[in-house]
Formats: sequence, structure tokens, C-alpha cells
Amino acid sequence: MSFERALEIGRPPNIRKLFPNSKALIVSGKVIDRALIKKGNAMTIAANGRNMSVIRGSLRAAQKANAALLVEIAKSESNYCMSNFWNLARRVDQVMNELGITIPVAIHADHYGLKTWDDVEPSKIEIPTLFDAGITSIAIDASHMPDDDNLKANLELYPFIPKWAGYETEIGEIKGKDGLSTAVEAQYLIQGLNAHGIIPDWIALNNGTTHGIEASAEGIQVGLTAEVHKALESYGTSGAQHGTSGNHNDRLRQICRETNTTKANVATALQMVSWGVKVNEYGNAILDANGDFDKVDGSGVSKCLWAEMVAYAEKNGIKGGNYKKLNLPFENKMMAQPADVRERVEQGVEDFTYNLLANVMNAADTAPLAYEAIIVAGGHDLGPKAERIENPDEWTEEKYRARVVDRDRGPEGDFED
Repeated sequence: MSFERALEIGRPPNIRKLFPNSKALIVSGKVIDRALIKKGNAMTIAANGRNMSVIRGSLRAAQKANAALLVEIAKSESNYCMSNFWNLARRVDQVMNELGITIPVAIHADHYGLKTWDDVEPSKIEIPTLFDAGITSIAIDASHMPDDDNLKANLELYPFIPKWAGYETEIGEIKGKDGLSTAVEAQYLIQGLNAHGIIPDWIALNNGTTHGIEASAEGIQVGLTAEVHKALESYGTSGAQHGTSGNHNDRLRQICRETNTTKANVATALQMVSWGVKVNEYGNAILDANGDFDKVDGSGVSKCLWAEMVAYAEKNGIKGGNYKKLNLPFENKMMAQPADVRERVEQGVEDFTYNLLANVMNAADTAPLAYEAIIVAGGHDLGPKAERIENPDEWTEEKYRARVVDRDRGPEGDFED
């Protein structure tokens, strides 16, 4: 009964308009965050839906675990995947209806990146189109800019995000061990937003992780993450963990226990598993004696298709983490595999994702908590988690620019998220 009631009242207006006859419970990102908070010491996966096999396998896993889930795509991924900001909701809705998925799912536009101030004005036109296409949660990532411009960009763009939608902000480009985020930097952004009545659901940090293939056991600095989250507790902002692939399961369990993280992005590992590439306990792709990816016989795509993918990569100078660029030219060929191959591809993703949800991240049985949050709220809009506590007179543009603290931001470069 809870699912039926949540389905009746919990779908945001853009989802109801796009899919009036759908039985898929696509919800605001706020709903997912609240469910994980209610469970306590738990986070769920934001599965990067780089291909349909990842989308299907992740949804199957979440259904099996009875877990709330996000499916996301980043702005940069839209350049090398068939999934993009404007078709992801349609893909997810179709699969949920086909498979009878009843867990709640948010559609997240990850890393809506702004590299320079010139990106801000065009974004005021583009962001509403994302929500027109079914996005229900967004990450405004102006972390590539100075801290005061990051704050100003979030202030400028927030009016173009529906108030009911999930909202993530970010400090610090993802650079691994360089240019680590600080509690002072996080407070600056969150306090400045709070003074203007803006309460982000999540904040992402540079806390030691990387995107793509991690070559060692180094990664997320849990102590730093906990320190930052503690400094933000009064402002109701949860943590969003980027670059989860490449971190040992024990570290992910530690993140659940010791931080306020509710959202964990998983991209590279799911992609590699869908292809049948062997990954270790850190979620890293394993290389063979020749330094090539170790493809598991009888797993993932067929041996012939994998050989074609490898040949394409060699011809085009694609190596390592840039194998992600094979998603666009090869998704149709993945869908053209025999039914038994497609099934084993999805099953591989399902098994990998289910283990994370049920045995590592403590996300099992969070779906009913999401239904409850919707029903208690009386609809799709759960409202903010905190109130304004900062004085807006102390956070005018002149004053917030004057209080910026210089810090080591790490090496310069185009750190693509």
C-alpha cells in the first residue's frame, strides 16, 4: 500500500507530465537523501548510467535489495555515452516499467560543470531544459572556479532549479591527494548559500579520491570527510562521495559509519563489470601481464565484441581510463548481442551493485523509508532539511568576496569530471 500511495503523490510535476501513465516511482533526489538519513549510517549508489546494461543491472540490484537509488549522468559523460541529460529519465522510466521496478529512483544530473564565468549565463537557459526532460536532481559544479565565484555561480543558478528538486554543490576539483578540501572552505560555501535561503541536500569534496581507474589502494580520506561534515551539521547538508570506484569495501563501510554521506557515485567499476573486465576488491580494473584489461571468459560482452572494442581503442589511441569513450560507439553493438549474453552482462552489474547496496553501504530496505517520507510530506516536495541561520546582511557579494581564504588548490589543469 505504501508504494501505491507514494506513486500516486510522490512523482514530481515534470515526471507526471512526461510519463502520465507510468508505474515508475521516479522521485526528487531529496527523497533518496532523506531515506538514507532515516536508515542511519547508510549511503546508496548513484549509478552512472553510461550504457543501458548498467541502468538495467543497477535497477535490478536495487529492487532485490529493496533500496532507494539514484541513476545519474555527468555533463562530460554526455559527450561519450548514448545516455545524456535529455534522455536518461526516459531510459530509466522505460526499464522500470518493463521490469516492474517499485523502488524509488532519482534522476541526477551530475557534475553540471562550469569551468569559467562565461558558462553561467548559457546555463540559465540550459538547466530548465534538463528538468523539462525528466531530471529530478542536479549537482552544480563550479568548483573549477575560485571559491567566491563558486558561491556566486550557485547563487545565480539556484533560481533555475525547481525548489522540490535534489540539489548538490561542490568544492574542490577531484584531484586525488592534491588540493584537498577543508572545513573552512566548505563552511564558506554552505554558509553563503544558507544566508540566501538556499539549503543544499549534498556537498561533494576533494577528499582524496579520483575519477576513473585508481591504480592503488589510496583514495578517500575518511577523517577529513568526517571533519568537514561535522562542521556542516547545523546546515543540513549531507555528503556526496565522488569517485567511489577504487576504494576498498572496508573503507566504504567506514564512510557509512563515520561521515554523513548518503550518496556514493559509482561509474568506472559498473562500466567495466558490464563489459566483463575483471575488477579487484577496490573496484579497479585488473590488468594482465601485458598491461591490458583482463577480460573474463564467459562474462560480460562476447569475446568477439571485446576484441572489436580493443581493436577500436588501439586504432584511436584510447587507453586506460579513456576506455570510457567506447560507450558511445559500442552501446548499440552491446544491445545487439544474443539474449543470453545480454542477460549475463546485466547479471554481472546486478551482482556487483547488490553487494555494495546490501553488504557494504547499508542501503537495503531504504525504499519503504522513502515511501514514508513522501507520505508524511503529503507529496513530492519534501522541503529543506534546515532553516536559514546566517545573516544575509553579512553575506552580500562585497562581503563574501572580502572573506575568501586563499589556499593550495593543487596543480592547474583541466580536471574533467
